[in-house]
Amino acid sequence: MNRRDLMKSALVGAGALPLRGALAAAPERSKRPRRAFLLVHGAWHNALHWTRVAEALAARGHQVVAIDLPGHGLNARFPSAYVSGNAAGFGEERSPQAEVTLEDCAAAVVTALEKLRRGAGGTRPVLVGHSVGGAVITRAGELAPQLVERLVYLTAYCPLRLGSAGGYGALPEAHTGYGETLFIGDPAKLGAVRINPRGAPAYLEALREAYYQDVASTDFLPFALTLTPDLPLSLWTSKVGATKERWGRVPRSYIRCAQDRAIAPALQDLMIREANAFTPGNAFTVETLEASHSPFASQPEKLAALLDGLR
Repeated sequence: MNRRDLMKSALVGAGALPLRGALAAAPERSKRPRRAFLLVHGAWHNALHWTRVAEALAARGHQVVAIDLPGHGLNARFPSAYVSGNAAGFGEERSPQAEVTLEDCAAAVVTALEKLRRGAGGTRPVLVGHSVGGAVITRAGELAPQLVERLVYLTAYCPLRLGSAGGYGALPEAHTGYGETLFIGDPAKLGAVRINPRGAPAYLEALREAYYQDVASTDFLPFALTLTPDLPLSLWTSKVGATKERWGRVPRSYIRCAQDRAIAPALQDLMIREANAFTPGNAFTVETLEASHSPFASQPEKLAALLDGLR
């Protein structure tokens, strides 16, 4: 990798507008309204995983920021057994991120919304959350609805009736037969939901089959090997506390992934129905991608086109 490519990667990982997208966006900005997007990743992921979507949105003239949530990406801290390769210890060692809370993550999103809004000349950002990031943006929407133009759930948890992502993960609709053997140790003791992105080839293939089955193995590896092993348990178990008066007044969209093996389509549809019943005067607009749980990897251009088309 040369110095220019290294700098591009660093900018994307820091949540800045990607260089290639920024250059491509220049002729487009006079043709369509410019919007601001804040992209929030899901469990174990980070800002870098949004790179291709961020570039595609920037090429359409939008301002795009992807952030690392507390406990993820450049904010991650790793179990010593993960670094040393001590498999037995890895299943027992408490996470150094166990104290990270859903509230911490939602507060980080609110701070990023405020900063992005100032940088976008007062334009309220579109807030996009993937997977467990849906719980985070739900809480952020409750804390600061005045900062959000639209909430977008990308095959994400919208845990209203049961309150937490984990509540929905326990439902019959959540079981797909994939990924159930990937988790390591007891989350209650670890303080985290733990996976092993440095696992053996068979483990990584099971990870791909559960979350990225429409991405070839060689293309999956860069996504897999930049994952963080620990999802702080609070993001899975804490209540989002959404109310009709605050979260419920923000326009929202749901992007279903019809081939998802992590959040099954039946579970996505259940959460959509429950949210619409909660605020019938402000229902989801719904789009569908024929994609796995990770369309930012398998279909970044199609995903960016859907986000660009939300009006």
